[in-house]
Amino acid sequence: MQTRCFSSVFGGRWRPGLILLTLVWLAGCAGPSLEDYQSRSPALVPKDFFQGELSARGVVKDFSGEVIRTFDADIRASWNGEGVGTLDEVFRFSDGEVQTRVWTLTPAAQGYHATAGDVVEPGIMRWRGNAIHMNYVLAVPYGDGTLDVRMDDWMYLITPDTLINETTMSKWGIDVGEVVLVIQKK
Repeated sequence: MQTRCFSSVFGGRWRPGLILLTLVWLAGCAGPSLEDYQSRSPALVPKDFFQGELSARGVVKDFSGEVIRTFDADIRASWNGEGVGTLDEVFRFSDGEVQTRVWTLTPAAQGYHATAGDVVEPGIMRWRGNAIHMNYVLAVPYGDGTLDVRMDDWMYLITPDTLINETTMSKWGIDVGEVVLVIQKK
């Protein structure tokens, strides 16, 4: 029965080209491209926004979309004479946990090479218009150890002083959570 249904869908024969074309088309629908934001404003330039004292507030959601933690954070951002940026972050979670992360943003051909102590696979921070995109693997505390989770990070400048950050967390290609936060210049 399943073979008959499959055959009727593809005109009586299995057509690998049609399947491949469909998969490529679906992949193209997967999400926005950074270039989609090229003409949006206000312009988001990392060296301009991530400068001085910033504060953040946000939520962590599980795979079902339920908020499981809230947090606030303080961020100290600076740049040296060679154009290398440092984002020194201190997160305070609603359950009492405190995490620190120090990002180093090193100029690269396509943006900034982004590293931190708990980032096991660094990312490239790229930006266009009012958006930044970064994809990296983070070692997330889990039980008595850590779990390596892919972070797909999108940031959008809403006003010159306010940025919204949405991060999808995935493991083995399956979404396992999301982080949503607002970062504001002090």
